[in-house]
Amino acid sequence: MKRNPLSAVIGLGMTELRRDYTVASWQLAVEAIGLAIDDAGLTHQDIDGLLINKSPIEDLSALPMDLQDYAGLSRLNLLNVVEAEGSSMVQTLQQATMAIQSGLAKKIVCVFADTPLRPDISAAESFAIAMPMMGQTGIEVANGFYSAIAAYAMAAQRYLAVYDRTTDDFAAVAIANRQWAMLNPLAKIRKPMTLEDHHASPWLVEPLRMLDCAYPVNGSIAVVVSEASVAKDHPQPAAYIYGMGQGHAGNINRRGFQPEIETGARLAGETAYKMAGITASDINACEFYDAFSISTLVNLEMYGFCLPGKAGEFIADNGIGPGGKLPVNTGGGHLSSYYMQGATPVSEAIMQLRNKAGERQLSQLDNMLVTGYGGRMQFHAALIMGQ
Repeated sequence: MKRNPLSAVIGLGMTELRRDYTVASWQLAVEAIGLAIDDAGLTHQDIDGLLINKSPIEDLSALPMDLQDYAGLSRLNLLNVVEAEGSSMVQTLQQATMAIQSGLAKKIVCVFADTPLRPDISAAESFAIAMPMMGQTGIEVANGFYSAIAAYAMAAQRYLAVYDRTTDDFAAVAIANRQWAMLNPLAKIRKPMTLEDHHASPWLVEPLRMLDCAYPVNGSIAVVVSEASVAKDHPQPAAYIYGMGQGHAGNINRRGFQPEIETGARLAGETAYKMAGITASDINACEFYDAFSISTLVNLEMYGFCLPGKAGEFIADNGIGPGGKLPVNTGGGHLSSYYMQGATPVSEAIMQLRNKAGERQLSQLDNMLVTGYGGRMQFHAALIMGQ
């Protein structure tokens, strides 16, 4: 039986999400924090906690703990920078919930900001960093193994080989994302996409094409988390948190696991489902961290919606796009909407749970699965959210 909510998201603030550089990450964060506080019907003096999520490709100075002062927050009972790569934003909501449950704080802002697009550097260049996967310092650089695309391409290639699948499975994910994005005015890419369009898209690192990869933007997203019992006293409908979990597989390459089979998602899902008192069959919709199309396939399998290697068949039989039996990434996800790392699935979930998603609004949202991951899918964080 579903249990009582652990906490509630009562405020959402989003800056304009842009493909050009205007101001620094911390300035965007200050704006998003103010918008979230206003949205919750609060003042800055009401906030007693701040959890900061910087991009892992940025230095700590981009979003320092001094953000408290920049944002006009004082006398905080909780302040921290959460660093868990793409799972960080989901983890900030988890940490906020735990702080509220323990009585450490009552109203906590969680914020993410990023500016990968700069006047003198492209997003591709910003993310073109060596991936420490082999356990031998420098070997990745020496072999030209740069960016997460290379790492995920290895996992994707093995997935196709182990399960005898084709890149049409990746296309099905990308097309579903685009169909949702066409209904979302916030989405950055809204042009219709066909299977032929996907096939014509250039390889970035085979078997991943350009249309299999996230679309970075500059911007910031913040939320306010509070006790569930007071959510009704605020002007906006609340998005409640019923369960949460984490799963950390360790370095799957060094330990000999297969990346597409052994990730942290299974453990994160089991813990979150148990805490909420539900199972995967009770989930009405999913908001996955999906920086690459392969991620959605693996998430569907690891979070218990189908068996390993069967995600392509699951999508074909059930549908994850508009009108599908399991709506996934209903704003267009990272591939077509906007890549704000873990803040993308969190923001879309909140819009859906507030019934403010416009043309893409879902009718049944008792249980929504919201996830983030990092470390080439090594570690996962999951939330069960509902109305």
